[in-house]
Amino acid sequence: MSGLLNTVVIVAVVAFVFIRQFAAQSLSSSGRKMWLIPAILAVMALREPHLLDASHPTASAVLLTVGLLLGLASGAAWAWTTTMWTDADGTVWTKGGWRIVSVWLCCMVVRLGLIGVGLRCGIHQGTGALMLSVAAMLLSRNGVTFWRARSVRPAYRVPVCG
Repeated sequence: MSGLLNTVVIVAVVAFVFIRQFAAQSLSSSGRKMWLIPAILAVMALREPHLLDASHPTASAVLLTVGLLLGLASGAAWAWTTTMWTDADGTVWTKGGWRIVSVWLCCMVVRLGLIGVGLRCGIHQGTGALMLSVAAMLLSRNGVTFWRARSVRPAYRVPVCG
């Protein structure tokens, strides 16, 4: 797949996910869908022929690993800044607030710094590395969100019968 098409896919996914996070979403209704986008991105990234720079395989592998760790950390930070609550039926809901914007901005600044380090060292990083990092971010966000949802208790008092 061409670099331009990969860039369009990355921008579209990030815009879709970023905009969607500001609307309240039920975790039960988005269960399987939350894992589909990161899986598709990961498959697309791993099919990329130039995921590692052939001229600098070790250094590009290090940059790829750092990018993946950055994606995992930013996804976890994103999940921890997401507001969660339950409704009367016990369904867990999530909604992102403006705190998440700061997480995204920090992630972008660090990502740009990582790209700058790669350029300074003469390492070519294709769009596959960025796509894999976004997939890691979404997977981490989803995993931490579902883990947090297990401990969310209703904010109201449930009457005890009997």
